[in-house]
Amino acid sequence: MDARGYQQYKQQSINSMTPGELLMLLYDELVKRSTLASIALEKQDWTTFEGALDRCIDIVNYLDETLDHKYPISHDLSRMYDYFTYELGRIKVGRNKKELERLRPMLADMRDAFRSAEKGEDGSQEKQA
Repeated sequence: MDARGYQQYKQQSINSMTPGELLMLLYDELVKRSTLASIALEKQDWTTFEGALDRCIDIVNYLDETLDHKYPISHDLSRMYDYFTYELGRIKVGRNKKELERLRPMLADMRDAFRSAEKGEDGSQEKQA
């Protein structure tokens, strides 16, 4: 498959996802990139480290920008995203492994919380209207 065909396939897949699936995709990518940053930091691969953290910051900023503020929880989520952005920036500048390892489980916990919310009480996916 050529690169153009792959890009079209990817775009079509994204366009057909539900909002919940897109949210999970973003959180999965956030956790993956934070893990990549941790590995790159150990190897002192500064280009990969900084690129992974930049992508994490971009994802968190996007999540914050797309909040629907008519819901009360959006204010709390926005504050959490501000905290993540601040900490990711500090980690990037300080190349701080300890702080990165403290933050990574928080990102995974947020992803898991949204994944649980996306599922019904019986563990199956809720029907989307």
